Amino acid sequence: MAEVHAELLLIHPFREGNGRLARSIADLMAIQAGFALPLYRFAGRDSKAEKALYLQSVISGYAQRYAPLTDFFVDAIERGARS
Repeated sequence: MAEVHAELLLIHPFREGNGRLARSIADLMAIQAGFALPLYRFAGRDSKAEKALYLQSVISGYAQRYAPLTDFFVDAIERGARS
């Protein structure tokens, strides 16, 4: 999921909307794998820190270091499972 997400962000031709599209595809991949829908904390309390973590994870993914983005998605899926 992390690898597909990072690579999709790299090839998507539009600056606006590619993150939303990539997260929607990640949601679909999670559901297809039998996981809970990821719960992203991009609004409300701690949203600024969550967005910063996401962006740093994506930047790592651009360098083909997918572990931070993998961890981001694991946390988001676990939050989704708890809610």
